[in-house]
Amino acid sequence: MSDLFELIKGEQDIFKKLLSYIPGFSGYVERSNRRAADQILRDQVALKYAELASRAGRLQKDIVAAGQMDLLEEIDSVALKLRTFSDRIKTASYGYSGFFDAVKINEAELEKLYALDTTFFVLAEEISHGLDNLEASIGGEGLKAAIRAVDALARQANEAFDRRYEVITGSAAPTGG
Repeated sequence: MSDLFELIKGEQDIFKKLLSYIPGFSGYVERSNRRAADQILRDQVALKYAELASRAGRLQKDIVAAGQMDLLEEIDSVALKLRTFSDRIKTASYGYSGFFDAVKINEAELEKLYALDTTFFVLAEEISHGLDNLEASIGGEGLKAAIRAVDALARQANEAFDRRYEVITGSAAPTGG
């Protein structure tokens, strides 16, 4: 995450760099940069999970073709959890508040947000591997277990989102997955 923040910080226009020398304004610029970095990060997380949801949806067709229609509801649930997560991340509050925002995020909370954001990418990789296993299990007896494993990971992503929301707002997240 620090590389992303540094990239955005390095691409400030000359006006922002000049104003960053004004006492008190540099903190505002840094918060603004963190907000931009957070938006880029969340967009990437949302895109990754939307791709995973699409992949899970495509696997439904293979499950039907293999005659395992009794598992369609379970794979549909996985795809729905992944889509819901993607939508929740896409529309989430920024990870670092602006100067005049009501919700302020301190540095310790920001560290928690970055750790949770890292968790999103780790879980995405695990889900991708789980979908690989699910795909390999189509037509076999291990399909149900493979679907349940991916479902559990999708649930973990939504739970991590809830923890992220709690860090930002100090209250429980609205139900979403």
